Parts: sequence; structure tokens; C-alpha cells
Amino acid sequence: MLCRVCLPAAAVVFAALLTASLGRPVMAVEPPVDLIFDTDIGNDVDDALALGMIHALQSRDECNLLAVTITKDCPQAAAYTDAVNTFYSRGSTPIGLVRKGVTPDPGKFLPLVAREKNGRPLYPHDLDGADAPDAVMLLRKVLASRPDSSVVIAQVGFSTNLARLLETPADEISPLTGRELAAQKVRLLSVMAGAFKPINGGTHLEYNVVQDIPSAQKLAAEWPTEILYSGFEIGLAIPYPSRSILEDYRWQPEHILSESYIAYMPPPHNRPTWDLTSVLAVVRPSHAYFGLSPRGRVTVEDDGETRFEADDSGLHRYLTVDATQIARTTEAFVNLCSEPVVPAE
Repeated sequence: MLCRVCLPAAAVVFAALLTASLGRPVMAVEPPVDLIFDTDIGNDVDDALALGMIHALQSRDECNLLAVTITKDCPQAAAYTDAVNTFYSRGSTPIGLVRKGVTPDPGKFLPLVAREKNGRPLYPHDLDGADAPDAVMLLRKVLASRPDSSVVIAQVGFSTNLARLLETPADEISPLTGRELAAQKVRLLSVMAGAFKPINGGTHLEYNVVQDIPSAQKLAAEWPTEILYSGFEIGLAIPYPSRSILEDYRWQPEHILSESYIAYMPPPHNRPTWDLTSVLAVVRPSHAYFGLSPRGRVTVEDDGETRFEADDSGLHRYLTVDATQIARTTEAFVNLCSEPVVPAE
């Protein structure tokens, strides 16, 4: 980690703004970010790439993956997540699955978890998705066990789990309600949702919002900590180069990330990296991969449109990105996602 005086001017500005939200001095060496990854993994391959990137960052001692909670109501999503974690030698990472959620279909790459080679699972895992604990109860358990203001949540799917967390009462896990747990234990929520610039000249109703509009509305209106939004326009501007999928994963035959990418949409398609942006921005806040909007408030309309109103007292900001940042961020994504696995100690 560079000291503040060594950082470019843009990096200093971004680090000062975001690390203020994280409650850390910019000049200090950053401890690993305690991270919960809330994902609709299986609907698009960027979730899988983001999870692989998290493991690479953990191997670099930049984050600590506390749990993965899933908003896609498909048991195979939990089994696949366990396979990815196992691939990275972290098969004991807790996984929670939504109940009575949306998008129950297995999609294009989750079935990879059932693939065999020579009569054995190609991607070992020991979690039967149907046996995964309830995601909201896992959120309560993990948050209750952590120090105050210590947890960062990256929500890159629907808002279902976190909206339901807000509604939970005190129980045997914690004497705090879900809202109180969030306020006490979470220091920042990073959300891939919405759109804060016109797309093709018009309003864009972003997928993660429109799949569960009531939960997105509740999150924006009631979540008690600061929220950093990565809008649709950010990931759209940073496509993952499919050439990397073909060339950079050869160190591992049938790498689970490259095989998932190919199963979802084969090269030469360069897939946007929406979900990766929400992770990288909060694990590496001092690297100036992104810019930040002023403070304000996000509201979600009944049709799923997201609106932002500047307000110095607001808890919300959204990411911005310029051409130089796009190039730097793309390089970081490629290097991290394709990084050879380092066995966990």
C-alpha cells in the first residue's frame, strides 16, 4: 500500500472520500476488509468472476470473505458457490441461500457443478444446495459475531436478503433487530444496482432492481449505513476481455471461471463486469479505480427507475469512471481473476 504522499492526486481524492466512509485513515496500512458477498450467482457470469476475484484478494491478504449469501432461489447456486470456494481452497466458507426468492432456474453455467471426469466430480464440493442455511439467518449470525463497524457487504444481486434482514426481530442469535445489527456491525454497503446516467439516450431499468423492486426500494429508504452504488453504466464501460478467458487461465485445465464464462456466452464476447466493480471499489479504496459522486439520496421508483438527488447529509454515493480508470480497472480484473490459486493456510 502506497503512503498518501506517493498516491496520484486522483487516488488521494478517492481514498480520502471512501476511506472516510470506511472509518480508516488514508495513511495507515489497510487491514484486510471483512467482506460478506451477497450475490445472485448464476444469472450472469460476472458474479462468478467477482467471487474468484475475492479469493485472489484474500490470498493477497486484502480481504477476508466471511460468508456468501445468495439471492437466486436455486439450490444449484449454493452448490456451485461451494465448488468455487473449494476450488480456491476455502470450502469451509459459510453459504446461505434465499428462500422464496426469484429466478429459480439454473441458468447456463451452474450445471457445471454436476460435471464429472473419470467418474469423479470435476469441481468438488460438499454442500447440497437444498441443505444450505437460510441466507438471512446466516447474515444475522455472521454480523452478530463481528466487531462493531467492521463489516463491508458487497451486494451484487437483488436486494431481497438485505431487505429481509432489516425486518428480522431479536432472536436467539442476537438481541438486536436486523436494522440494529446492520447499523452496529456494518460500516459500508456496496451495491451493484440502478443506473445513474442515460443508457442509449434514455432511462435504464436495471436488472438487479426490477427483479425485486420492493426490496430495492426498502434498501434505499431504510438501510442505516452509507451505501456506495455502482450503476449499470459502470460495469458496461469495463468489459472483461474474452481473450483473457482463452489465454490467461491455461495454468489450470478446465478452470471453473473460464469454463463458466464460456458456458454463459462464449468468446469472442467481452462481458461487462458489473459485479466486480462493487467489490474492487471497497477492497481497494485507495487505488482510485473509480471516482465518486457527491453525497445524496437514491430513490427507487415503482417501475424500478433509480433517481439520485444530491444532499450533503445523504448516505448514498455512486461510482464514476473515466478512460484512464477503465484501463487500470480492466487490468486489475484480468490479473486478479486469472491469478493462480494460492492454497489457504
